[in-house]
Amino acid sequence: MNTYQSYRNLPSLAGLCSMEAAMAPGLSIEACVARLKRYHYAFKRLHQIFNARIASEPIYELKMGFSLHAHLCAEHVDALRKRVGEMREPPLGLDVVPDENLEIFFDEILAAPTTEELIEGIYGKVIPALWQALENHIAQTNHLADAPSVRLCRFALLEVADMLAFGKQCRSVLVKAEKMKPWLTLLDDCLAAAGSLDGADSPSGKRITRHYSAQPSKINFTPKRDERFPDPYNMGVNAEVFLYDESMPPDAKVLMMFYKRLREIDVPEMMASIIAETPGKPWAYYRDMTRQLWDEARHAMMGEVGFVQAGVDWPKNVMVNFTWSLGLNTQLTPMERHGVLYFIEQGLMPKNGKRYEWEVGLKSHNKLSGLFQDYDWADEVLHARIGRDWYLKEFKNASEGVEYGDKCWSKVLMGWKEWRDQGLTQHRNWWPDCYFDACKKQNIEPDAKAIAYNTTYEQVRADLKNISASA
Repeated sequence: MNTYQSYRNLPSLAGLCSMEAAMAPGLSIEACVARLKRYHYAFKRLHQIFNARIASEPIYELKMGFSLHAHLCAEHVDALRKRVGEMREPPLGLDVVPDENLEIFFDEILAAPTTEELIEGIYGKVIPALWQALENHIAQTNHLADAPSVRLCRFALLEVADMLAFGKQCRSVLVKAEKMKPWLTLLDDCLAAAGSLDGADSPSGKRITRHYSAQPSKINFTPKRDERFPDPYNMGVNAEVFLYDESMPPDAKVLMMFYKRLREIDVPEMMASIIAETPGKPWAYYRDMTRQLWDEARHAMMGEVGFVQAGVDWPKNVMVNFTWSLGLNTQLTPMERHGVLYFIEQGLMPKNGKRYEWEVGLKSHNKLSGLFQDYDWADEVLHARIGRDWYLKEFKNASEGVEYGDKCWSKVLMGWKEWRDQGLTQHRNWWPDCYFDACKKQNIEPDAKAIAYNTTYEQVRADLKNISASA
């Protein structure tokens, strides 16, 4: 070997590794598959945990982070399933829990009662353990024989590193780990009893007693918001009626579109409940649905960025509600919720839908709006395809699926008067404050008709259909 040289000293073995490294024994197929199944289990359980907490987590930044990280986990689950299927593994056995102590480990984090414990459990325990397992795999396997697995681990590490960085900042401002030390010790004991996350260490043999997960977890999909959303029942500004009024100026419409985008926080809140409460589907269903969930979170952040660019103090001057996700999550079945989602998506495809919003962005003086609406439109085309792939399969034809979604939406009762009478909201018309704020910051003269706008959702829903005053 000492005398072996590649042709003209070109990189040997396609640049995967040195000749010496390629001669190292590495992991057998059996050992490699056993580890891959554990990574798969970890990403799958993380996906479940992130998804389960999107609606009930009040802090907006965490909702957005959980939405992204659920999507990343879903993608890595998909990649690992494919890789295991390449390695003489029929049947794959990917639904089998690899170790009961790992099951307790993830069950405990799923059942964590507070945001603080959840953050520390995920980003202080799971993600570091997963990082170390992937690093170990790359260090210990044969890079020539197991090149496909090495590639998966390298890609996964890129995004696990992003999760670690996000979690580190969250932990620094939200977590005081000392007061949860006994529970964190329990999590450490779970990993030790499992022989670490990848199973490469000798199990400790310690018997684990459940704490938070002693009783089955009850996932709550009632949406919650932090203090920057002071009027979440407010339905006092009908964005769609304003947007499709040809007499309203494009610059004002851009602000209303930023509101529509930021309000899309409610779509991840609602979709998370569909994903969690629809068992038994192929993994591709959960991957695609979680991709759409993440896209909707991105759209919400586009609205946030738009308001920041416009100089609008949105927590003060824009009342972002949660009435849509609240109504769907508490009044409809998962299939009915999906029907409403599909019905709305189909309404966005015609010329007066996403294309129209993009054209409004181009007509305005706000280039960022045009860019955001361009990508928003592309995303919605993808979402329509996801709906065709996974929702329409339940119907004889597309018309039947659309009609079902319309009927389901009509079943949702919005307690306009009840919320007002209970003092939950007065449906205040916040639009003039928002519009004045933007015009002042940008040194623009407010349009008289735009400033006078005062149409609510009391009798017209978002697709411009009339509803009863009590609905």
